[in-house]
Amino acid sequence: MIDVFHVSDLLTIAALVALEGLLSADNAMVLAVLVLGLPKPQQRKALRYGIFGAFAFRSIATVLAAFLIRLGSVKLVGAAYLLYLVYRHFGGGDTAEERRAARPAEPWLGMTPFWATVAKVELTDLVFAIDSILVAVAMSPKLWVILSGGVPGIITMRMVFGQLLSLIERYPLLVDGAFVIIAWVSIRLVLEFLHAQGWVAFQVPEWISLGLIVVIFGASLGYALLTETGEAR
Repeated sequence: MIDVFHVSDLLTIAALVALEGLLSADNAMVLAVLVLGLPKPQQRKALRYGIFGAFAFRSIATVLAAFLIRLGSVKLVGAAYLLYLVYRHFGGGDTAEERRAARPAEPWLGMTPFWATVAKVELTDLVFAIDSILVAVAMSPKLWVILSGGVPGIITMRMVFGQLLSLIERYPLLVDGAFVIIAWVSIRLVLEFLHAQGWVAFQVPEWISLGLIVVIFGASLGYALLTETGEAR
């Protein structure tokens, strides 16, 4: 059965585009950090391949979202993966300088370092997309509306990757900020799961979540700028 077009579909698409645009900045920053361990010529290539995969994975996840929205454990699995990334970054026992330096990419699950990095980029993007996909399904049951609203977010990420890579390479302190953002996203996923189960009464509003991400990024950048200024004196 073909979905009937309504003018309200355009408003829904506009709302989804705005949502994806707001969420794409922190997503792009985290994915940019993941490719720093590759040789410079391979970094943009890995991001490009990862973005192509993101189109496919998000499309599949959107089709399955009607089922996944009833499977709360998906959020717990995503949160666990993100917390694992945070633990690897902050719990390795390295000094601050070593922690913020780009670690060489390593093989993973039988894949070469390059393809392992591409896989991690795609997996992390999918975890970050869980919330936006579920919100999109709640806003409209029409697949073409959901995809039309979600694709611009992926394009936005691709446009800002180059600038973020340069910024992170200049200010390594932003790496810590990126993993603090990852930690917050994982905590939010757990809280949403607990709320859906009726175990906690409150739910974090989207504007508070986005505002906190902006504050974390701003504080990280501000601290990096102050540190550079202090070292220059």
